[in-house]
Formats: sequence, structure tokens, C-alpha cells
Amino acid sequence: MAVGTSVQAVTGRWHGAGVALARRRQRGLRGPRDCAMMERIAAFVRTERVEDVVEFRILGPVELADRGRAVAVEAAKQRELLALLLLSPNRTAGRDWLMDQLWQGDPPPAGKATLQAYVYRLRRLLRGSGAVDTLLSRPGGYLLEVPPGALDADRFEWLASEGRRALDAGHFDDAVHAFRAGMGLWRGPAFADVDLAVVRDRARALEERRLEALERCLSAELEAGRHPVAVVELEALVEAHPLRERLWELLLLALYRCGRQAEALAAYQRLHRLLDDELGIRPSAPVRRLQRQILSGDPALEATAPHRAGMNDASRVRTRPVEAPAPGPVPRQLPPAIGDFAGRAEPLSELDDLVAQSDKRTPGAVVVGVICGMAGVGKTALAVHWAHQVTHRFPDGQLYVNLRGFDPGGRPLPPEAVIRGFLDALGVPPERIPPTAASQADLYRSAVAEKRLLVLLDNAFEADQVRPLLPAGSGSLVLITSRDRLSGLIAVENAHPIALHPLTDEEARRFLAHRLGDARTAAEPDAAQAVVNACARLPLALAVATAKAATGAERPLTALAAELDDTHTSLDSLAGDDPTADVRAVFSWSYRTLGEEAARVFRLLGLHHGPDIAAAAVASLAALRLEPARRLLAELVRAHLVSETAPDRFALHDLLRAYAIELAETVDPHEDRNAATFRLLNHYVHTAHAANLLVYPGTPDMAVPLVDPGPGVVPEPLADRTAAMAWFEAEHTSMSAAGFHASGVFDVHVWQLAWTLHHFLSLRGRLFELVEVQHTALSAAQRTGDAAAQAHSHRVLAWSSTRLGRLDDSRSHLARALDLSAQAGDLTGQAAVYRNLSHLAQRNGDGAEALGHSHQALALYREARDRFGEARALNSIGWYHAQVGEHEKGRRFCEQALRLCTELGYVSLAANVWDSLGYIHHGLGDSDQALDCYLRARDQYRELGDRFFEADTLSHLGDLYRANGMFDAARETWQEALDLLTDLEYAEADQVREKLTELAAHAAAPSPRLER
Repeated sequence: MAVGTSVQAVTGRWHGAGVALARRRQRGLRGPRDCAMMERIAAFVRTERVEDVVEFRILGPVELADRGRAVAVEAAKQRELLALLLLSPNRTAGRDWLMDQLWQGDPPPAGKATLQAYVYRLRRLLRGSGAVDTLLSRPGGYLLEVPPGALDADRFEWLASEGRRALDAGHFDDAVHAFRAGMGLWRGPAFADVDLAVVRDRARALEERRLEALERCLSAELEAGRHPVAVVELEALVEAHPLRERLWELLLLALYRCGRQAEALAAYQRLHRLLDDELGIRPSAPVRRLQRQILSGDPALEATAPHRAGMNDASRVRTRPVEAPAPGPVPRQLPPAIGDFAGRAEPLSELDDLVAQSDKRTPGAVVVGVICGMAGVGKTALAVHWAHQVTHRFPDGQLYVNLRGFDPGGRPLPPEAVIRGFLDALGVPPERIPPTAASQADLYRSAVAEKRLLVLLDNAFEADQVRPLLPAGSGSLVLITSRDRLSGLIAVENAHPIALHPLTDEEARRFLAHRLGDARTAAEPDAAQAVVNACARLPLALAVATAKAATGAERPLTALAAELDDTHTSLDSLAGDDPTADVRAVFSWSYRTLGEEAARVFRLLGLHHGPDIAAAAVASLAALRLEPARRLLAELVRAHLVSETAPDRFALHDLLRAYAIELAETVDPHEDRNAATFRLLNHYVHTAHAANLLVYPGTPDMAVPLVDPGPGVVPEPLADRTAAMAWFEAEHTSMSAAGFHASGVFDVHVWQLAWTLHHFLSLRGRLFELVEVQHTALSAAQRTGDAAAQAHSHRVLAWSSTRLGRLDDSRSHLARALDLSAQAGDLTGQAAVYRNLSHLAQRNGDGAEALGHSHQALALYREARDRFGEARALNSIGWYHAQVGEHEKGRRFCEQALRLCTELGYVSLAANVWDSLGYIHHGLGDSDQALDCYLRARDQYRELGDRFFEADTLSHLGDLYRANGMFDAARETWQEALDLLTDLEYAEADQVREKLTELAAHAAAPSPRLER
């Protein structure tokens, strides 16, 4: 069901507005820019259908609207709950806060269970009205998802904003239509049937906004010359709001303009007496001043002629007022703007035209611009500079990504990875992001469909790389930079090409003057021109060439020009007419000014293939301590050879990276380059290993043990789990790139990198990335001939296959893993395979087989003296005993596992054991103990961020509620589990869905309390 922005109550008004607009335009009374707002309303009426709308209404009694039909929320508490959630849509409302508000600070003893029942009933009502999957459970509370435009108060604010903008611009008829459409959304006092203190506060604020809009609307009516109409309305309003002086002021003006001067002065006397009697004060200064003007017949009080916008209004697109942002997080991902940007008037004008086109775009069609040109010509600088100038036109934010389409020695960033990052930036919670690429793309399109975003896709390789990233709505604008013209995008998506060429001589000389000073370039115009020529008028080359010259004002420009010319003639690579040869000459000149150590660091940076690199990783790459590495990076930043993208993180322009790679291959012996790469990989592997143990305590040892990091490698210290997760977030892309490029040379490291990423990618639901990384790791392990490493990759791929319901694939991977572990003599690896086989057996309903596999795993773990593995096997045995009805046996095994977890500090497994004990106590008939165990398991999984096992525990907890006749609590809990599993796209969702279907077949019954 689509959630739109129209509303039945004003559809007629908006259709009428569109008809009136058409008639005025037929008479030639309005210009095209003057009609901008009315055209937006008219276009909206043509494209939105009331029957496709699901709405939330609070401007009057609280209600829903399904296909334009009002749906009352009849139960008072459900209505109050909906009102509370609509106070802050798209944000989590805390459970305790909701209870405190619903029961006025005195919730009943069973308040939490009662709230769950209200949530369930409200969720059922929402689903019945077409608002599917909008009321979501969150840790500690609930979140109501309300897309932009689905709440009548948001539509009112948007229309009021349009009215204010039109009024300020002198478009009075447009202002009146917008204000009237907004006020037509009101069906009575806001939240009319909800009597909660916090809701009353919001209702008063909304009423104030309504009155402000009404005052502005009547002001526009007066300026449009409709004075008699305004008088009638204002007379009624001053009676309803006698102390609101702005209404009296408008009434006085309206009466005067109707030629009723005496009545205007009498109205002033009424106001004077009222304020004196009620408050003991005089009218405000503006009203007193107006009275004096009326007395004197001031000509300034006559109505002004409505503003007529000219055809050149489009040229002012970058100075329009800021639009109100839609609810929810607003991403601001643009890189910093360039402070000394100059020139490029023509392409900037072309870009401005794109914004104008976006206002008139066919609904559903996004405007796409492609800035194309050679490397170093300034595509990114232009795009970023212009994007910062128009951010106010895109109130829902700006998304940015470097697609690395022409990354030297690298590979373009796949659209799946970009979409995952954009979903994070848009504030989509990780638990709502599905693991597969196709599902993530669907979610991305849904998330941006109603937004007005600027999406900057930098350094694209081909059209197919960017197509999945194009928003579906017509309010957004996509700007792409590429060395390729992207003809397919221009032909199919009607993208607008903007060809970027080197700077003109004049622009290039201005660039130099800005960097070096007018006096310096004016004193040596011939030398300045020689520098321009040597740099081929490319901005990147000019920036690098002037970086050192700017700090050495005593050096004449002739010396700079001579050095550039000398470099140009001495480099073998400069033969021919390739403009990049001149760029290389400039790079080499700047490079030659570096100190020896800074030059070495620059060359080694070419060996790193991620989008950026941390200073700590640079230190290991170059075998330096951290502080010296930072000083050398600062020297490179000053030379414009490296940019600092974030504190302590650095990146190279792809042309500079290509140059660094060339230098490294020329200057540094093969052994030195390999040693640097070896140190970098060791840095990542050792830091990630430590981070992995913080993220998932009790992780088994690697099948291929870590070697000593070696001299020059300093793994990064990480304080706690939060720091470890943050480190993985920042580095996992670089780690994956490092593994990909090290394949075939450092295959042990390739496999180890994949091993360290396993748990992080699982917890984050990045199943697509996990599978890709593990396939790379498996190939590397096969090349090394290491059977244990191959077995581990097969086990992880089996786990992924099981989660996706591909049981045959999982079984094949496990069979291969078992053979390989046996060949390697890896007892722990064999034990892990038997544990995975026990999971498969359980999925097939064979508890006895699962129990047998778990006992084999326990024996192997004990033989290997792996106490962490022993704890895992004990828990599995306890669980499977319970599955075959032997609950008391199961309890003894699980209690052994729990004691071992406590001794080892094995937090992640302890949560699993608590879940097993909950199931066992349920089977033994001890519901209170079972409840305690399940809640402990659930809370620990939430702390760990393990969404799959949290859902698993919630499924078991729902079973407990169901068995105790607590049908509402069971339904709520199962639904929460289903939401998690559906988001993850795990096959276990079907089992929970069946439980909900079975429960729906039973008639609702009173729910007894489960005493705690």
C-alpha cells in the first residue's frame, strides 16, 4: 500500500486550484515562474489518488484513513497510544515513558503486559487499514514508521511553508491557495479526543501554528485585493480570539481598504477597551501606529500590486529559502568544499539548470547529471563545490560515495556495497536491513522514494554501476562524475551530460593568482603562463605545482617554470602529446620537494587499495611509530599529494595513487614493497583478531595460527567492544580490498582477514559481503593447501547457506569441511562440523541424530582440550536432550555449560545457555523460572547485537506465553521475532509465521498474568 501526501478533505480544493490556474494561464495573466507552487499542487492532484493513500490524522479527532476512508480508533487507550507515538514518529518511544503517559504517572502492576496488549491491538488495526509493518518493536520501546507526507500535520506544515514562501515573494494568490489547502486539513482541534498532558501541550503548539498560518493567509487575501472576504472572516476571528492583536490589526486594515474608515477606528476603540479592561494595557505599537495611519489616510495603507515574477527567476535557484526537511535522520555526506574554487561559470550554469528541471520533472523520474572529463580536470571539485551551494534545495540530505571507478590497481565499488552504506546514512537500523543485495536495493528505493535528496556519485566506472543507486522519486537529483561519458545512462535514463574540459588560460591564471597572490603573478606574467602550460591547465596539476611555491614567496615563478620544464623533458614517461604526461611532470616536481621519509611514505601508500587509510595503518605500512607517521602525512597533505578525509584518515586521488604505484615500482625493490604489504596485512590481521575477541568473546583459535606481527607493526589498541565495533565499521572495506589484492601472494593473510571479519559481518547482517569474503578466503586456502583453513571457510559458507534455507548447499559444505578437518588432524574443526550437523538434523526434525552429533562434538573438544568448545557442546547436548523430552538430563548438561561459561567469561555462549535453560524449565513445568531464563537470554543477545539469536529466544518466549494462555503477549513476542527474521531474510521466519497463523485460528481469550 503506497503512503501518499494527499488527503481527501482537500482533494477538491486542490483540483479547484489546478482548474483556476489553468484558466488564469489561458487568459495569460500569470508567468511560468509565478505559477511554480500552483503547478506543484496541480501536478500532485494529477498523480496522486486518494484510494492509494494511508494516512495518520491528528488535526481533529485522532484517526486513520484507508484509501481516503476515515477509520476511527475507537478504544480510548489505543487512541492515546497512537497519539503518543505520533508525537515523535520514526523515533523510538520508550516503554517506561509510554506507560507513564498512558496512566498519568501511575501504571498498574501489569502495565508492561497491558501495554503489549495495546500495541498488539493497535498493530492489528493498522494492518487492517493498510499500514503494514509500521508499528515496530525496538529495544526498550516501540517505533511508529510514518513516511513523509503520511501525517496530516506534516502536510499542513509543508503547505504553510509553501504559503510563507509565496507570500514573501509577493505571489499572493499562490500563498492563499497554499494556506487554504493546509487549513482544509483541520477537522477540529488537534488531538480532539485525547486527554493526556503531553498531548495537550502538542495540541496547543499546533493550534498556534494554525492561527499563525491563518493570519498570514488573511494578510495574503488583503494583498491580493479581496478585502470584503477578509472582513467577514476577521470579524468572526476577533470574537473567537479577542486577545490576539494581529487579527485586530488585519481587521482594521481590511475595513479601511473597504472604505470603512469609521468602522476601522471604532474597531480600534473596541480593542483598546478590551485590553484595558482585561489586562490593563494598551494595544501594541504596530496596532497604535496603524490607527494613526488610518486617521491620517496614509497612502502607504493601499494594497500593493501583486509581484510578477520574471523569466529570469531560474537564475536564482541557489538563493531560494531553505525547505523544511522531512522527518527522520538527514544525511550530510558531502566532502568539504574547496575554499579557493574559481571559474567554471558555464558548467555551474548547466548544473543550476538541472535544479530548475527537477522542479518540473515527470513524477517518478529522477533528474540525473553526468560530469565527464579526463582525470585531474576537476570533476569532483566542481561537483562538490556546486553541491554545497544547493544543499538548501534538498532538505532530506545529501548522499555521497566515491565509486572508485578508475582506482589504480583496484576494482570499482559494487553498487551493493554502496546501497548498504546509504541505508546506514539514511538512519535505517541495522536490524531492518536484509542480507541480500536485491532486498537491500528494494529497501533503498523505498527509503528514498518520498525524499528530496542530492545524491553525488563520484568517479563512476560505467552505467550499470550507478543504475541501482538512482532514487525512484522525482524530487531528488543525482550528480555523477566519471571519466567515461556514460552514454548508456544518457540514452536510457535521459541523463544530462556536462563535459568538463581543462581550465581556460584566463581561469588557470586566476587559479594561480588566487593561490600565489595577484602581485606575484602580475610581476611575472610570462612565467605564470609557462606554469599554466606545463600543468596542461588541469586543476589538480596546478594545485600540486603551487603547493610548495605558495610557501616559498621568495622564489621567482621563473624558477618554478624552469623546474617544471626540466622535469617535463627528463621523464621518459612524458613522450608524446598525452596531457597526463604534463600532470606526471608536475607530480614529480612536487614529489622531489618532499623529504626522503615523506617521499617513501607517499610511494608506499600506492600499495594500499582501500578508499582511505588510518594513520595507524600507515605507521605499520612504513614501519614507523605513530607520531612520526602523522608528521609525514601532514607533510604530504601540505604538498597536496594526500588529503585528510577525516581526523587521522587519509586518501589519495586516483591519479596520484597511480603515480605513487609507478614510483614504488621504479624506486623500491620488490622485496621492500612485499615487506610493506606484509606489515600492512599483519597490522589488519592482528588488530582485527583482538577486535574480534572483544566483539565475540570465546571465539575459537584460528586454524592457521597468527605469527608474531614482526618489527615495525604496531596493532591498534582497542579499549572495549564498542571501540572494536567502531574499528570494524571504519576498516572492513579496506580489509576486504587488502585481501582481494593480496590473493595469490599472501594467501595466509587473505584467509586470516576473512576469519577475523566473520563475526562482525554476521552481526551487522552483511551476508552478501560475508559470502564474497569467504569465497575469496576459500580460494586462498586451497592455493596454500591448508586443509584446516579450507574447512573453516566451508563451515562459514555452510552457516550462511543454512540461514538462507539452502540446506543442501549447507550439507555439501559440511561434508567437505569434515573431510578436510580429518585430513588436517584438526579435532576442534571436526567438532565444529558435528555441531553444525546437529543444527541441520534439528532443522529436519531428527532430535536423536542431533544429540548423537553433539556427543561426538563433546568428545572431540575434550580430546583437543578446548574448554570453550566443550562449553558449546555441553549446551548443545542439553538442548537436544530437551528436544527428545529428556528435560532433566538436559538441565544437568546446560548447568554444566553455564558454570563453564562463568569460569571462562564466555558471555556470548552464556546467553545461548540461558535460552536452553528457559526451554528446559518450560518443559519441566516451571514457567516462572523459564521466563527469567528467557529474559536474561534476550537481554544478553541485545547487548551483543546478535539479532538472529535474539529472534530465536523471542520465538521460545512466545511459546511460553502461548502455553500459559497469554495469547496477546505470545502474539506480540512472536511478531517481534518475525520482524527480526524477516529483516534478516532467514528461513526460520517461516516457523514463526506458522505459529502466528495457528494462534490467529483461536478466539481471543482473557490473558492470565504470569507472576514474576
